[in-house]
Amino acid sequence: MTDTLSAPHALAPQTEPVPQKLKRSIGVVGGTLLTLSCVTPASTLFVVVPDLFDGVGTYAALTIAIGSLLCIGVAFCYSELGTLIPSAGGEYAIVSTLSGRLAGWLVFVLSLLVVMIVPPVIAMGTADYLAPLVHIPAPIAGAGVMLLATLAGLLDLRANAWITGIFLVLEVIAAGIVAILGFAHSERGVGSLLHGQVAAEGGSHSLVTGAMVVSGLAIALFITQGFSTAVYLSEELENPRKNVARTVLATLAISTAVILVPVVAITLGAGDLETLTGGDISGMIAAWSNSAVGTFISLCVALAIINAGIVMVIQNSRVLFASARDKAWPEPVNNALSRLGRFGSPWVATLVVGVPGAALCFVNLDTLYGVTGVSVTGMYLLVAVAALFSRRGAHREVGAWRMPLWPAVPVVLIGVMAYILYMQDVEYLLWTGGITAVATLYWALYLRPRKETRWLVSIPEDEQL
Repeated sequence: MTDTLSAPHALAPQTEPVPQKLKRSIGVVGGTLLTLSCVTPASTLFVVVPDLFDGVGTYAALTIAIGSLLCIGVAFCYSELGTLIPSAGGEYAIVSTLSGRLAGWLVFVLSLLVVMIVPPVIAMGTADYLAPLVHIPAPIAGAGVMLLATLAGLLDLRANAWITGIFLVLEVIAAGIVAILGFAHSERGVGSLLHGQVAAEGGSHSLVTGAMVVSGLAIALFITQGFSTAVYLSEELENPRKNVARTVLATLAISTAVILVPVVAITLGAGDLETLTGGDISGMIAAWSNSAVGTFISLCVALAIINAGIVMVIQNSRVLFASARDKAWPEPVNNALSRLGRFGSPWVATLVVGVPGAALCFVNLDTLYGVTGVSVTGMYLLVAVAALFSRRGAHREVGAWRMPLWPAVPVVLIGVMAYILYMQDVEYLLWTGGITAVATLYWALYLRPRKETRWLVSIPEDEQL
């Protein structure tokens, strides 16, 4: 590991200008609101969970529960590493510092895949939930959401915390109503949650195998993965040594409850297995209630998706800002992406995330959920590897939050994540692997030969650390 960084704060050459720092403006409550909004429980429930119903049927709740248990270990890793190395670069700054610059670069590429893919995929779901009021083609609705989120992302972070907090309340209300309706119209017993069945072609039913559940864990991890946003916000959180861990763990607990309880209710309340496997949650709500309730839920979900778009643009722009500050690109690109606007936000990086995201809404994105699942699992694996090195050398003395059961937690996570990757569809692995290979060439041909002036991962000094 000769290419690792030996101390958490001394990274760039002394002759380099002092990197620009983001303004610390939010506490643990604001950070939790923003992070929960990135998990976006309601839009995840209505947009992503139906794919899980299609894959594992009545085992959807069990699969999410297993994924959430795994995420506890992941959250421990993020909490320790995010307080040890508080940087807007998130995973890549952590992994670069602890596991080497090439590993950090590959983590950055995986996170960049998620950065560019997830927001437009989620945003296009808006059209389905605006349908009670107006019919808009999914690409146009998605592009509109992305542009609106981009404009909001240019504002002060504290203002966005309030905006997303209000939307988040509506999300939780919508998820709560779905849970109440599902439980009130239960068609099967609780035992069905442990008896995996999925509808097959021709109206037949088939049992869900363990291999199908393991394959579905990639989506389950994606469902709750937004808690990592707290690490991206660590440069803007007050007292990050305490508040990063609090925000990560609180977000995981709340988001798991908000997503898992309605999934259990939907599983019990679906009229038949075909309806459940089809994942038409809006149709189920309409059958359980009346059109007014259905319209209210649909509008709440539409607002949730807009909320998710805002927070994802905020998070993702911070990643690009940090990469430019760390000299990942040719100098003109670095200068542009690292510029801060009048509200303290990285405005060029925000536009670079938001505008192409709007354009991606007009592209066929059929395989992108699979690519995102592989990317998220790969990131978690590399973060777990980095956690094994978090208590060596100078890092041992840093006053960071420390996870329980170290090093057992990261060791178990490495094995589980590797197995989940092994069980994924070859097509998704090839897509992600091909992109990673191209990124490795960029590293080998451009970044590594210029290691004195490029990819200088920096952790800003701050008296609050």
